[in-house]
Amino acid sequence: MNFEVIGTGHYAPENVVTNDDLAKFLDTSDEWISTRVGVKERRICTTETTADLAYQAAMNAITMADISPQELDLILCATISADDVSPSLACTLQKRIGADCPAMDINAACSGFIYMLETAAGFFERGTVKKALVIGAERMSRLLNWNDRSTCVIFGDGAGAMVLSTGNSYLSSKVFAKGNTDVIRIPQMHGMSPFYKNEAEEPYLLMNGQETFKFAVNAMTKDVQEVVEKAGLQEEDIAFVVPHQANLRIIDSAKRKLSIAPERFCSNIERYGNTSAASIPILVDELNRDGKLKDKDKVVLCSFGGGLSSAACVLEWKVR
Repeated sequence: MNFEVIGTGHYAPENVVTNDDLAKFLDTSDEWISTRVGVKERRICTTETTADLAYQAAMNAITMADISPQELDLILCATISADDVSPSLACTLQKRIGADCPAMDINAACSGFIYMLETAAGFFERGTVKKALVIGAERMSRLLNWNDRSTCVIFGDGAGAMVLSTGNSYLSSKVFAKGNTDVIRIPQMHGMSPFYKNEAEEPYLLMNGQETFKFAVNAMTKDVQEVVEKAGLQEEDIAFVVPHQANLRIIDSAKRKLSIAPERFCSNIERYGNTSAASIPILVDELNRDGKLKDKDKVVLCSFGGGLSSAACVLEWKVR
């Protein structure tokens, strides 16, 4: 016994920043960004906090699930951009929605949402929860060097959420990590200790694009093949693949290595950019609200990112 999804939701800031907007202060262009990354626009916070994004996404999912926050037994948040080191984003959200249950954050960068589903599955398997709220929420805009055209054009802000209930929809999974600080890293604030002697680094995202690309394509291909086999399925049985929205060329490269029909790979990166741990639940909510997910559809979620980390799972969708 694990879980099934009974509600989805997402939220993104109202402020839309196009590639042409970025070209006003960066040496870049719409063509350069579109052809290399696949992003046309992204949502960027002006006054919203990460908790604001998480709250709106959570309430949209709770409303769809037709439950009250008091029915929740667990809240998990996947994020690398929480507003505070402590309390956790999950605890901040718990108070704001009026829930009364354990709450904690998970940091596995862009793989965080599936890591969080794996964590939630353990609680369901042990029978300690009956309903859980899981949220991926990111304000990536505050972690970027806005003078670095190789990174700041890729990312956006947003949040996606799911309400989980007891069921058997989580068919298989894989989570993986290979520690590496050379490919993707976001340094912490240096602090003001008078005793610490190391040189300060700016607390903005650093990424080796070529190495990230190679890792992502290989991880995505291998992980999808593995979880499909673990679920006792063939690649042709998969209705949709919902990949982390990091780069459209990564998704296209993985398509060519897999036997799943290309039209079954989903994407919305052109409208949101890379929202890290929020990208998968945002896309799932859009598919769900558009009525594209049918009862008993086998859906693969797959992700990759800092850590280095990767994760994938197969869900059997249930229409309520």
